[in-house]
Amino acid sequence: MCPGSREEVTRARRWTRDILNGHPCAHDAELIVSELGSNALTHTTSGSPYGTFQLTLSLSPRTVAISVTDEGGHPKEVGPTEADPDDTHGRGLTIVMALARRLDITGSQHGRTVTAQLVAPETAGVTTC
Repeated sequence: MCPGSREEVTRARRWTRDILNGHPCAHDAELIVSELGSNALTHTTSGSPYGTFQLTLSLSPRTVAISVTDEGGHPKEVGPTEADPDDTHGRGLTIVMALARRLDITGSQHGRTVTAQLVAPETAGVTTC
């Protein structure tokens, strides 16, 4: 469980980097943790003074599943948006979808879990994400 502060997203990203040290999907996983954690704080009550979000990593030699669960409070369905070229926000889930093999969003306005799955391709005996 992570406290709902911006600094905690930085800590979650560092924790992810430490856990996945040497994993072929580590870099992409860090970016996804940052995007999903920031979304939870920005768009739900997870970002309130006593809010929290939960980060879960599941891994195998070639795959990583990153799940972020928020505290809800956002009545609209969650999904990627099309940002205008001058917008400074609104591309997070689009970036996650570009990196992930699969993206699942479950839950309701009372709390959602966004799970992104990364799979490292096998290329001539070398795996990279």
